[in-house]
Amino acid sequence: MKTEEILNSLKNVIDPEIGINIVDLGLIYNVEIKENEISIDLTMTSRGCPMHQHICDEIVKALKKEHTNIVNVETNLVWEPEWSPEKMSADARKKLGWGS
Repeated sequence: MKTEEILNSLKNVIDPEIGINIVDLGLIYNVEIKENEISIDLTMTSRGCPMHQHICDEIVKALKKEHTNIVNVETNLVWEPEWSPEKMSADARKKLGWGS
């Protein structure tokens, strides 16, 4: 497994409040792969985001569905660096009408 493969799988996890995948939103800060275990550092768009647990559950489901050899997925919520719209992909900003 490669980081790129994990990120591609995570593009199937959609932030339910914004309607854009968590990778393009810039919520994924780090992916660590150790044999058949994955550790993911992620953030939310705000500290009060009520969707944190839902998104983490969806991460686990998406990864285990596409990578059947994964035994454990650990999600670590981090706040540094703080999320900002600049972390979004150009495609995500365009979908939200924040640029061309």
